[in-house]
Amino acid sequence: MDVEALRERIEEHIRRHDLIEPGGEVCCLVSGGADSTCLWHALGALGYRTSALHVDHGLRGAESDDDARFCEERLGADVVRLDGAGMSEAELRDQRYSVPRSMLRATGHTASDQVETILYRLAARGSATGIEVRRADGVVRPLLSLWRAETEAYCRAEGLEFRVDSSNADTKRGLIRDEIVPLLRRLHPAAEENVLRVLDVRETLSPVLAELLASPSGSMRVDLGGGVQAVREYDRLWLEDGPVDLAGEVRWGPWRIRSELEGLRVRGWRPGDRLAGRKKKIQDVFVDAKIPRSEREAWPLVVRGDDVVAVPGIVEADGIVATREVNE
Repeated sequence: MDVEALRERIEEHIRRHDLIEPGGEVCCLVSGGADSTCLWHALGALGYRTSALHVDHGLRGAESDDDARFCEERLGADVVRLDGAGMSEAELRDQRYSVPRSMLRATGHTASDQVETILYRLAARGSATGIEVRRADGVVRPLLSLWRAETEAYCRAEGLEFRVDSSNADTKRGLIRDEIVPLLRRLHPAAEENVLRVLDVRETLSPVLAELLASPSGSMRVDLGGGVQAVREYDRLWLEDGPVDLAGEVRWGPWRIRSELEGLRVRGWRPGDRLAGRKKKIQDVFVDAKIPRSEREAWPLVVRGDDVVAVPGIVEADGIVATREVNE
């Protein structure tokens, strides 16, 4: 184990995501396991001003007491005892993250945890999302570029003892870790690395577009700015121009739309749109006019509020003139 190279990877991850100021102060949330022990030791070796905190939920009797004692004596951790009886895994996590809010906190989550999270959320929610590098409450994850086996190897190389939580096997994460991931490795030796690849595209997307792709809902629309919206209807995704005020004249693709009426806007078709004052759906208007499905998302509608008052080239309305340029 090249401990210097491993610490360089941690530092590169921290700098790339601007997680901790150079030489800054950070509180490591420690359990006594290899991951958080590696976190505490490596950040200190990299020159960060580290402290440690251990939250004891009091769920495992003498074992919990031993974990707290280990963290206090070996890692110099402050120990906070909170009653976690009857809480779910998510509630226990929130309880741990509730202290100390006054300073930057770091956890020892690794790429192995990331894989387990992706698999769980894919099965439970139908969305392949992972652990955030930085939570909304400021908790940061400096070890997401490492695998769990590497944190254990680091501890052994540096002569650091660590604890093993016997209750891990009884958690959802433990089920994935002990049963599902080994099966995936049997399918392909690079299964874990390949699972992580599902996050690669999301790192290059804006948060709203990543949310659009990850959302389990069948229909969603997000504003990308600049008058452009991204729309997803189940397995179909397209971009459309946002509503534009019809003040005199609007150009929309090959269409030139003119009106002096007030309160009108031009926008793209949305599933569920109906003609103003009528029950007929715009989708049926397109079908009757034999407009190909591939052209419908780009077809302009003239609206007042949510009411469609004209469909250029198909449904006319007094005071609105629409002409279409034809390329020869």
